[in-house]
Order: sequence, then structure tokens, then C-alpha cells
Amino acid sequence: MFTNDQRQEERTGKYGTSRLQYLQELVSQFQNTTDEETKEKIAANLANFAYDPYNYSFLRQLNVLELFLDCITEPNEKLVEFGVGGVCNSCVDPSNAAIITQCGGIPLVIQCLSSPVRNTVSYALGALYYLCNNSNREEILKPEVVDVIERYAAAQTVNISFSNLAKAFLDKHVS
Repeated sequence: MFTNDQRQEERTGKYGTSRLQYLQELVSQFQNTTDEETKEKIAANLANFAYDPYNYSFLRQLNVLELFLDCITEPNEKLVEFGVGGVCNSCVDPSNAAIITQCGGIPLVIQCLSSPVRNTVSYALGALYYLCNNSNREEILKPEVVDVIERYAAAQTVNISFSNLAKAFLDKHVS
């Protein structure tokens, strides 16, 4: 459910932790821990906050979009999944998409198309759907990328979710 200032104040009360402060605490915990499981939980939590437009400015302010991209470069498949999930959830917003693109996120998201983790692939397809625009079409619509997406579109008996996401991408950006 999307939030707003009034709903946020009702949930936290006058003396509760502000959303910005709470997100800052999560980012600090992520940066200061060496425990992989703790990092996974925090990355998943941040990715969940990334779907709500109320949080977009906070995520930009705290460099969480860059944190998501860093997660995609990790060898830990859970961190990759939650990183690309955060990218997918946040890139609907043009300002967020611009930051993700400027920080080299497109090749990282494309790389996720070959992940063995189903959620990672779904998030990558969704993110590319929203990231693709006139300024980066050439980078995203390379023949090898379109080929992978076409194969997902044709694989409806294997995974209908991949197929539907891939078809939506092709309908919007290729057809």
C-alpha cells in the first residue's frame, strides 16, 4: 500500500522514527555488517521500500539505488535477487531510472537475465521494461539481449510469468 505524510505520521506517531531516519539506519546496518544473512535481510527490506513512491526521494538521498546496483555485483545470489528487485521496484520513477542508468545499471540488469534464480530473472525483465527509453534503446536492444527475451517469451509452457513479462517488453520496445 502506498503511503503519504499523513498516513506515515499516523503509523509512527509524534515521537516515532521518521521514514528517512529508519531507512538511514538500515543503510548503516547494511554497510557495517559482515554477516551475509543480515545483509540479505536488509537488502530485501530496502527492496520492499522501493516500490512506494513516498520513499523515492529518501532512496535517492541515501544512495540506496547505488546500493542495489552494488548488490547485483555480489557473488551471493540472494543479494543479486534483492538488488535487482529493488531496481525493478524503483525504476518506474523516471528520476530513479536515470540514476540507475547513469550508474551503469543497465548491463548489470541485463546480466541478471541469465540468473538461475527465477525471481532475479523476473525482476530483470520488469526493470528492463521500465528502463528502456529513447536514450538507452541501443544499449538494451542489442540482438543478444532481444534474443534472450524472445526465448523467454516463447517459453510459456516452462514459465508463464517469464513469458508474459518478456512479451510485454517485446510489445512495448521491439514490435
